[in-house]
Amino acid sequence: MIDHTEPEPSRPLRSWIRSSPGTHIWLLIIAITSIIVVIAPDRLEHILLHRNSSNIHQLVKHPVRALLSSAFWIENPASLALYAVLFEVFHAPVERWLGTLRWLVIVTTAHIVATLVSQKVLLTAIEEHRASRSMTHVVDIGVSYGLAAAVGVLTYRLPSPWRWLYLSGAVAFFGIPLLTGGTFTDLGHAIALSVGLLAWPLTRHVVSRETRPLFHVKRD
Repeated sequence: MIDHTEPEPSRPLRSWIRSSPGTHIWLLIIAITSIIVVIAPDRLEHILLHRNSSNIHQLVKHPVRALLSSAFWIENPASLALYAVLFEVFHAPVERWLGTLRWLVIVTTAHIVATLVSQKVLLTAIEEHRASRSMTHVVDIGVSYGLAAAVGVLTYRLPSPWRWLYLSGAVAFFGIPLLTGGTFTDLGHAIALSVGLLAWPLTRHVVSRETRPLFHVKRD
């Protein structure tokens, strides 16, 4: 008789992925777009990255597309493995804790707000001749704004005193570059972190979506 039982080691992995579907679908799309960037000729790669940027030029001409598509590309495909780790460390726990809808609201809001505010600041700098006009076409893609928001909201998942140590580290990581002459991207990261921290009301009355334990002991 053939045993069709699923191998035991695959169950925790499947359970983990199913408990944070949004995180892993997002990561899969980023993996696909990264492969496209790698195999595309240089000229096509340049076109793809600029067309999917949320820079000033694209936001003026195609605001919805620019905001949406920029969240699914990374400029350097070599950093995909790093982003995969960061997604598992920050996005997946937040989605499991808050649920897909609340997690999506937080990271989407952070991505939109951080992009629009940072690009507005950049536009003002261009108009005041403090930045080059060529910056209207700068490549501005990636998932880091949503990631910064996940880092922020995860603060409320930790118990004291670890919460305050974690928060201090997060503020220092995103705040120091901004205070030492940072770019518009550094400003966006700080804003996205703030959005995550301001999402505290969404962390109340949450029924956490936890995976089953790896080892289950049946009690009599």
